[in-house]
Amino acid sequence: MQQSSPARGPLVWRDMDQNALDDAYNQAAYAPNMDQILGRIAAASQTAREILGAPYRLAYGPSEDERLDVYRAPTSAPAPVNVFVHGGAWLRGSAAQTAFTAETMVRAGAHAVLVDFINAGQSGGDLMPMAEQVARAIAWAWRNAESFGGDRSRFYVSAHSSGAHLAACALARGWRAENLPTDFCKGALLVGGMYDLEPVRLSARSAYVKFTDYMEEALSPQRHIEGITMPLVLACGTGETPEFQRQSREFFAALKAKGKKAELIVAEGYNHFELFETMANPYGIVGRARLQQMGLA
Repeated sequence: MQQSSPARGPLVWRDMDQNALDDAYNQAAYAPNMDQILGRIAAASQTAREILGAPYRLAYGPSEDERLDVYRAPTSAPAPVNVFVHGGAWLRGSAAQTAFTAETMVRAGAHAVLVDFINAGQSGGDLMPMAEQVARAIAWAWRNAESFGGDRSRFYVSAHSSGAHLAACALARGWRAENLPTDFCKGALLVGGMYDLEPVRLSARSAYVKFTDYMEEALSPQRHIEGITMPLVLACGTGETPEFQRQSREFFAALKAKGKKAELIVAEGYNHFELFETMANPYGIVGRARLQQMGLA
């Protein structure tokens, strides 16, 4: 006898009840190999640190959490800069744990800058200081690019997951708060991000993020598209949760509707973590896109 599906509850967001929405903002529900891939990423990051050597550990703010890891390209000439913002559901992750993203950049002749910042546990569930730190880190890296051999006229940003959300906030609004010029960033690659917080606020993530009306409005980049001045490449995988796919598609559509320069990469058969893993591969889907955007392919 065939088992019946569990009864759906009241709709909470579009065609989703609470359980479906909670799963749609929980990558583990759609990526059964999550732990395996995160293990591979951890091992690859350790190997990258061994191969590249210890990064320059630079401060962009007064606290111990406000630090950058800079992996320099082996060149005496000013080189392009790529600032990477890690993900981790706003709860975890670090520059060291995502060092595997740096090796391809360095081998291609660019400086890789990986950002550390506080998490939602440290901030009491407030995303505002996290977004401010990411914007400040990006601004510091641009202003001080020459100090580590960078060429600020070839300055790019890349990010994954909740890091893509925080980076998008910096690119939509944060750069103005940091008094950066409109052309400071020549392009950004945002992988598996969230760009409107309304459905996220309705999900189980509200258990650890203390959403407010102001936070939802200020930190929803899709509502501040007028501030985006650089070309964006967005990427999502068909194996990601339905909400993460929708977030990228609708952000892309909103950008195009406003006449912004944007590209959407839909990676067939990749989940959230599988897609991120390709960032370290110059022939992988987002690894190739990152190099192409920087003119390093």
